[in-house]
Amino acid sequence: MARCDALGVAPYSDMEGGLYRGYLAPAYTAAQVVLAGWMEEAGMTVRRDAAANLIGRYDGSTVDAPALLIGSHLDSVRDGGRYDGPLGIMLGIEAVSALHAAGRRRPYAIEVIAFGDEEGSRFPAAMLTSRAVAGTLAPDALDMADGAGVALADAGVDVSDYLSAARAPDSTLAYLEAHIEQGPLLEAEGLAVGTVTGIAAQLRYQLRVDGTAGHAGTSSMTLRRDALTGAAEMMLAIERIARADASDLVATVGRIEALPGAPNVIPGAVTFSIDVRSGDEARRDRAAGDILEAVAAIAEERGLHLTVERIHDLPASPCDRALMDLMDAALVEAGQPVRRLVSGAGHDAMVMAALCPTAMLFIRCKGGVSHNPAEHVDPADADIALRVMLGFIDRFGKTA
Repeated sequence: MARCDALGVAPYSDMEGGLYRGYLAPAYTAAQVVLAGWMEEAGMTVRRDAAANLIGRYDGSTVDAPALLIGSHLDSVRDGGRYDGPLGIMLGIEAVSALHAAGRRRPYAIEVIAFGDEEGSRFPAAMLTSRAVAGTLAPDALDMADGAGVALADAGVDVSDYLSAARAPDSTLAYLEAHIEQGPLLEAEGLAVGTVTGIAAQLRYQLRVDGTAGHAGTSSMTLRRDALTGAAEMMLAIERIARADASDLVATVGRIEALPGAPNVIPGAVTFSIDVRSGDEARRDRAAGDILEAVAAIAEERGLHLTVERIHDLPASPCDRALMDLMDAALVEAGQPVRRLVSGAGHDAMVMAALCPTAMLFIRCKGGVSHNPAEHVDPADADIALRVMLGFIDRFGKTA
């Protein structure tokens, strides 16, 4: 917990008065340096892969044994919380440190990985680095730039070698991720931790609405082609469609930009994102279709031009049943009741499922608040999570 807090301020944050650690930005590089030191102290050898993920390896009792991969992400959203991502990395390091202090080696290796880009807070595609590791990243996805126009190729990685970060399937036995719940269920039930059953399906779009810019004082209200008011009507339609479904379906507009962005100019262009999620992939797709149909109708009625780009399509990702059983047994051994729950938030585990079986452990967070400076985890809950993870590692060793 102290290490997560240490990474919440400069030079490990590029935001004054808050936390922002974008992939490959100065704060990211600084955080990797100190994180590598913590991995080495825990008994690991450390390397950085072609996608700029940091990986610490703790060898097993057999030379070159395949690994149980334990990880989460090092990047953050802008003005984010300190535990979303880093806590899972620190728990992995602490688990290895406990084994190393006891002089114990498992039949398999353990590798702790700090993924670089899960949030998509700098570049437009999320989970870029875990997709590279899982071998599911398309080469053309590397042709991108951040909001300041800096291309990924110029940000500190060699895009010609980027896809070599993919792991061979026989090198990885399973992937384990501990993460704050980012929801209220565990707290509402008085539970510290729970076993994740799977991750909801996600669709993300980038929309651009083009109208006509004009002077705010001389353009008639009846003749305007205001891109921003059109986009606002679209956003209300998105909310209405998601609410009407009355299910686990959620739809979010998380980013919006109006151009030219002057107070005395009618916006001529607006870009905004849409994020649609549900545990039921068919429900998600049906809602997304309704949303796109509604926004297209609004654009036509208002005389606006609409462009829609699908950023990513992440299917629902169930966790491995056998690994869930191991996690449940570890919960019981740690004195915790068994509780299984689904994740509405996306995690690197949903990408890693293409490479190997996955397991996730959720940790209670205060008020279910995340992606917010108020994000908080009780240190006692983190300690329980560590004990559960060590129990999982012991049991996994008997089956790997």
